[in-house]
Amino acid sequence: MSESNTNALELTVAELSNKLKRTVEDTFGHVRVRGEISGFRGPHSSGHCYFALAEGRTKLEAVIWRGVASKLKHMPEEGLEVIASGKLTTYPGSSKYQIVIDNLEPAGAGALMALLEERKRKLAAEGLFADERKQLLPFMPRVIGVVTSPTGAVIRDILHRLADRFPLHVIVWPVRVQGETSGREVANGVYQLNRFGEGTAFLKPDVIIVARGGGSLEDLWGFNDEALVRAVAGSDIPVISAVGHETDWTLVDYAADWRAPTPTAAAEKAVPIKAELTAYGADLTARLRSAMTRLSDDRRKALQAAQRGLLSADMLLAEPRRRLDDAAAALGRALETRVVGAARRYEQAAMLHRPVTLNNRVALARQRLVPVSQAHAHAYGRLLAKRREQLSQAANRVQLDRLNDRLARLRDRFQTRADRVQPKPLLAQIKRQREQLSRMETAHVRAVGDVLRHATNRLDQAERLRETLSYKSVLKRGYAVLRDGENRPVSSFKELSTLNSFVVEMTDGEGGAMLTGKKPTAVKPAKKTEKTKAAEVNQGQLF
Repeated sequence: MSESNTNALELTVAELSNKLKRTVEDTFGHVRVRGEISGFRGPHSSGHCYFALAEGRTKLEAVIWRGVASKLKHMPEEGLEVIASGKLTTYPGSSKYQIVIDNLEPAGAGALMALLEERKRKLAAEGLFADERKQLLPFMPRVIGVVTSPTGAVIRDILHRLADRFPLHVIVWPVRVQGETSGREVANGVYQLNRFGEGTAFLKPDVIIVARGGGSLEDLWGFNDEALVRAVAGSDIPVISAVGHETDWTLVDYAADWRAPTPTAAAEKAVPIKAELTAYGADLTARLRSAMTRLSDDRRKALQAAQRGLLSADMLLAEPRRRLDDAAAALGRALETRVVGAARRYEQAAMLHRPVTLNNRVALARQRLVPVSQAHAHAYGRLLAKRREQLSQAANRVQLDRLNDRLARLRDRFQTRADRVQPKPLLAQIKRQREQLSRMETAHVRAVGDVLRHATNRLDQAERLRETLSYKSVLKRGYAVLRDGENRPVSSFKELSTLNSFVVEMTDGEGGAMLTGKKPTAVKPAKKTEKTKAAEVNQGQLF
């Protein structure tokens, strides 16, 4: 490796970078540069701002330190053409030169207008200026909040106008209306007034007035602040914008619920005129009284006309009174007729319940009972005969003679078997079998006796039931059965009247009789003996 033939001073990278830095700073010092802000993304987490000033394809790196950024009148915004004043220097860490800005201002009113139009389009696209979200102003507010400077002429004009038109409670939120922090202060005032009411010691305003006097575009720039526009658009309380003169327009005017050309006009819009309201109320009261008077007169005339068309009390009651008199006269006759009818029905019912009638009904019932009793007696007689026959057949099957014959045969068999074998070994067995045979004989006799007694008891019960159901038990109570010549029961007097003679059966016998047609005299019959009854029956007289 050959040594260099030049006499140039050898420098390190750091030494060269420092020399370049001093050269640039000494040569240019403090400069003013015009360009468009590019690459701005907001302040860094450290509070410093980094971006570039561009013109076409040429760029100059720029930085604004945190202490300077907080004092700037206009903060950097992407695409804004500005005039930057500062110190030109280099950054040895990346071999770049940059400008350290200590002041920043828009490059003329045109730049601010362009920025304002761009911001206006952005916020309008979000719907913050839409008419449908604007609120109606209250007709008669109780509390008004005013966000403005407490020392300017604006607040005095507003208070004076409110006192003249309609005195009420006013809350003033003091702010700066010009300068770098004016937009943030006004936005905070609108936000804080919305928090009044419940939970605080202050009354919540019914309407808010944001007011400021006239000025240039730069003076009113704080009311174009995006944060302020969003605070006004998001307010729950209706907001009146009164910024500048009638020709001055800011973004707050678009976001507010109503725009006043001047602060005085805002006060006039916020409240009505008390004197006019009082006069209007008095006029309404007079009109109401006049209307009520006319209504009362009309109703009184209508009532009088209706009264003339109504009938008098005597005319209204004449027809009901006549109906009442007719009903009263008819009531006596109806009662008499009802009593007569009731007496007739009572007599008819009494005739049905007289002794003679009841005796006839009893006699008729007895006549109907006789055939039924006879039929039951014949049926039970047949049943008893059948049961006697069945019992006789059962008794024949278990006759004692047969049992005795069977026992004799058994004795013969046992005796025969006993003779065939030796008596000594079988003596005890034969004895046991004889005893068993004797027990069987006794059991057979007892069983037959039980069967006979059970059958006899059932036969006696059936006989008693037959006698109970037989018509002869009815004859014992003093009744009689009439039969014709063919021994058929006579069940009615009509049938009896067709017979010349008939047979009368009583409890102790029967005899012939004939119907004489003579009614017996109502005398108490003498006590008759059995012989007298038989004689009367034989003579053919029936009573």
